[in-house]
Amino acid sequence: MYIRQLFQSSHLQWAWRAAFLEHIQGRHQRARRWAHSGGGTYKAVIFDMGGVLIPSPGRVAAEWELQNHILPGTIQKAWILGGENGPWIKFMRGAITTEDFLQEFGRLCSEISKTSVPVGSFLSLLTSEQVAKQFPVMTDAITQIRAKGLRTAVLSNNFYLPNGKSFLPLDRKQFDVVVESCLEGVCKPDPRIYRLCLERLGLQPSESIFLDDLGPNLKAAASLGIHTIQVNDPETAIKELEALLGFILRMVIPNTCPVRKTVEIPRDSLEKYLKDLLGTQSTGPLELLQFEQGQSNPTYYVRLANHQLVLRRKSPETLVPSTHALEREFRTMKALANAGVPVPKVLDLCKDSWVIGIPFYLMEYCPGLIYRDPSLPGLELSQRQAIYTAMNRVLCKIHSVDLKAVGLQDYGKHGDYISHQVQTWIKQYRVSETRTIPAMERLIQWLPCHLPRQQKMTVVHGDFRLDNLVFHPEKAEVLAVLHWEFSTVGDPLVDVACSCLAHYLPSSSPTSLLRGLSDCDFTQLGIPTAEEYLRMYCLHSEIPLPENWNFYMAFSFFRMAAVVQGIYKHSLTEQASSAATKQNEKLIEYMSNLAWDFAVKEGFRVFKEMPATKPPMRI
Repeated sequence: MYIRQLFQSSHLQWAWRAAFLEHIQGRHQRARRWAHSGGGTYKAVIFDMGGVLIPSPGRVAAEWELQNHILPGTIQKAWILGGENGPWIKFMRGAITTEDFLQEFGRLCSEISKTSVPVGSFLSLLTSEQVAKQFPVMTDAITQIRAKGLRTAVLSNNFYLPNGKSFLPLDRKQFDVVVESCLEGVCKPDPRIYRLCLERLGLQPSESIFLDDLGPNLKAAASLGIHTIQVNDPETAIKELEALLGFILRMVIPNTCPVRKTVEIPRDSLEKYLKDLLGTQSTGPLELLQFEQGQSNPTYYVRLANHQLVLRRKSPETLVPSTHALEREFRTMKALANAGVPVPKVLDLCKDSWVIGIPFYLMEYCPGLIYRDPSLPGLELSQRQAIYTAMNRVLCKIHSVDLKAVGLQDYGKHGDYISHQVQTWIKQYRVSETRTIPAMERLIQWLPCHLPRQQKMTVVHGDFRLDNLVFHPEKAEVLAVLHWEFSTVGDPLVDVACSCLAHYLPSSSPTSLLRGLSDCDFTQLGIPTAEEYLRMYCLHSEIPLPENWNFYMAFSFFRMAAVVQGIYKHSLTEQASSAATKQNEKLIEYMSNLAWDFAVKEGFRVFKEMPATKPPMRI
């Protein structure tokens, strides 16, 4: 709420002071409601702005005073002085210009603190984009309210900016009605401004719910028959609003769950770090969830004030230590963003152990769709075609990046990439090996002897699959490529082969790791076959079709089998469920057999291309 209301009568002044001081001190009590007569079905929700939709001016003022060594409470006292004829209230009613307000208000603050107070600096902070951002939880709530057919309104005590526009840093399209004090010449808690809002909504008081952070404003609304909720914390208030409306208002973050005890992180030190990093004027608690995927590097969804973030941390016991370097991920995404590759915006790489006890990095959360099922159920044929085409195009974009231009010329080990990868995954398989698998033994002998001649060196994602992409919810556009921990510089065809793994896996697999398309009708679905996908990539990249494609598929399945072997061995030490453990054990053998099938195909191809020779004469 934008104004700290003041009445001339002494009892109302006392009530205003008590409500404001309680808010400044940050006592997050349970949201309170004032009773009113009447009832019925709610048809609209009316929101205050400051302290409800965006951070409270009181909190901003308190932090600003602390940072600028101003006597605590100076701004609050200046708000009160003068009553309805004081500079703050007149500013809210649009009765004085910004210039006159700053002059009068600055004089009051200087008299209170006995020193010069740069009130212009405070007003600039209060109206800055950094501070005046709508809380995501409120944005989600408004979206859900409107989706249910209810009306929404914002009823704000605000003021004119120096450019002559009213201060309303919100998307007006979210609201059916917008009522601003500086335009109407009247402020809350004057009953006239509430009646004006109801009149424009075309509703009775009992059909509306009003959210505000100050008691006097809520009391005035309740006296008219409007149901009220006091907002001390946006999250808590939304829970109460959900109870009144009878449906969920908070956005559910897909593929998340409560943080598991084995990978919990200290919230207090993380919150302090985030506030310092983001410079946020936060209200409400830090929200922390864990993404269900990302087992090697535990990954968390973090929400603080209006910031939605993703935190990726190192695991204390990585399955394959050399492959899970967060520094590699951070550096790659930061560089590729400058080349136009769709990646999340990375914010900071933190190696200080005092924060959560282990290195991590932060990036912005990228909302969108992640398709876990490669058959894309529920989509039309043309949509599936477009999704796979977009996937193919973004892979071409990654592989076209100029290494030197983005500062990755020294990235990875240049030369003999395939040989190095084969030896690396053989070693990692041996480390986690628990039994002899015939197909894996044959592959360990075969792969080093059939290495392809590398034609091109590019950035390689290392795990490029459909479920590592975030798509736009309304069109076939890749918004972000995730999970870069395997990235390096090498042969781009390894990425192409990895993105085709699903084409040879069955759709009936109970685990998303192996869910595939091999038993699907590609034509009926509108999904390109692996061969068509490869031709599409080669056409876009302007390279010839590789003759030794079967080798790349054999290596990709061998590597995947080695990864699952590591997961399997880890599950034995973690005492995972016997069903899951047995399932992984079967998967390793299944994938190794697929890899060997491709090796055999490659062997036949090489044999057929050998020049014909006459058989030796028998003696």
